[in-house]
Amino acid sequence: MRTLLLTAVTLLPALALGGAIVWPDLPQSCFVSGRSANSEDVDSGCAAFLINVKGKAAGTPIALEIPQYAMHVDEASGKETPVIIIQAEENGEVKAVGYRELGTDQLGAALLREVRLLGTRKPI
Repeated sequence: MRTLLLTAVTLLPALALGGAIVWPDLPQSCFVSGRSANSEDVDSGCAAFLINVKGKAAGTPIALEIPQYAMHVDEASGKETPVIIIQAEENGEVKAVGYRELGTDQLGAALLREVRLLGTRKPI
């Protein structure tokens, strides 16, 4: 039983028992800031997406502090997921962010309106 409990605790995402989020330090590298992501960034896991038009990079960086803490809010379900924003780009009316989920290191992308930005200080 003890092994099972220990295994369950180690497999929990970055959420502590009781629902409190345990925010890690922001990464010192492996994010895209002040420029558009390229294929090497995506291949290395330092960016979640590329904006290409006819095979050419077409994203323009959005003036946000990168990396930073945020909550991804699913528009359909309202579910909130703690993330770290690792890129922010726009093309025309589309403003998108790339993020890394806490606890899983899974990469994702969302429209800027789908995240609640929390800044560069660890949220309380």
